[in-house]
Amino acid sequence: MSDQPLDGLLVLDMAQFLSGPSAALRLADLGARVIKVERPGGGDICRNLYLTDTDIGGDSTLFHAINRNKESIALDYKLPADRAMLLRLAARADVVIQNFRPGVADRLGIGPDALRAHNPRLIVGTISGYGDSGPWVDLPGQDLLAQALSGAMWLNGSADDGPVPFGLSIADMLAGHILTQAILAALVRRNIKGGGGHVETSLLEAMVDFQFEVLTTHLNDGGRPPQRARVRNAHAYLGAPYGVYRTADGWLALAMTPLPRLEALLDVRLDGDPFRDRDRLQAVLADRLAQRTSAQWIALLRAQDIWCAPVADWPGLLEAEAFRRLDMLQSVPTRDRSMLMTRAAWRIDGQRAAGASAAPHVDEHGARIRAEFG
Repeated sequence: MSDQPLDGLLVLDMAQFLSGPSAALRLADLGARVIKVERPGGGDICRNLYLTDTDIGGDSTLFHAINRNKESIALDYKLPADRAMLLRLAARADVVIQNFRPGVADRLGIGPDALRAHNPRLIVGTISGYGDSGPWVDLPGQDLLAQALSGAMWLNGSADDGPVPFGLSIADMLAGHILTQAILAALVRRNIKGGGGHVETSLLEAMVDFQFEVLTTHLNDGGRPPQRARVRNAHAYLGAPYGVYRTADGWLALAMTPLPRLEALLDVRLDGDPFRDRDRLQAVLADRLAQRTSAQWIALLRAQDIWCAPVADWPGLLEAEAFRRLDMLQSVPTRDRSMLMTRAAWRIDGQRAAGASAAPHVDEHGARIRAEFG
């Protein structure tokens, strides 16, 4: 759309998998033209990273979700002609996004310095696994491994569960968001002062930043480890009643609430310290809340301004009027079928970005891009 904030910007998405391409997706949703540079033949490895057995046009739903609104050109960086084509593209681009292992892009002659030598106004954004030096530099930059190394797995689940990973590729997605923020800041700086730049983050840095609140507590309270509740834990650093409880017909999330208020409303005895006695108190709450339905508890608790919510599954979310009013789903036509997916999470002047195009096939736009930039 011509009135989108980044209309007129050219972005080269040289990344694979999730982290880098998700940053390029955000820029595309803001109106930038994004050209995805892929390997000839198979393209981005994410095309074959299937979350289920659903296949759309030969590609996974994951690839479609994270590569909408992009064009595709296939280039082999080891071939002089293709590398020269890439440098011509970079010479006219505003942003390039890479997530090679540290040192690989430089060895191929397409690293940040090489690209910016052809275009001083270029902003190069890179994502690595664990930074560009140190003993972890050569480890695979993979989401589960970054979660494991970050310490975050000891915040999830309950006390007897051992380390519990997030059920999402959270390191990838967070790194993509952080890189997007840095790229936008560099674009603003370029507009004010001129000149491009190189912005960087890593999966590990994203996971550390994600934990800034609780990690700051750990760093300043004697280095004590987080203590998860044994009963319905929802936050290692918050006391009872904070948790998720089974009801007679579902689940109920209960946030920060003074225990004396709950005692009167639920007709239970909740004497003790909210954190020191957390396990015992939450066991009492679990027994009581299991005796009525979620709707009955919601009606009682919300009437007294107690912070609570039923735990919805995806069908429940999709059917909710509050969700429908957000208008966060869109139908995107592909060659085979229309595909339903989410939309950008922001609104600008009251409107969401609209008119999405499907993820491209490998080199789908190659001939036109070569003619345009050749």
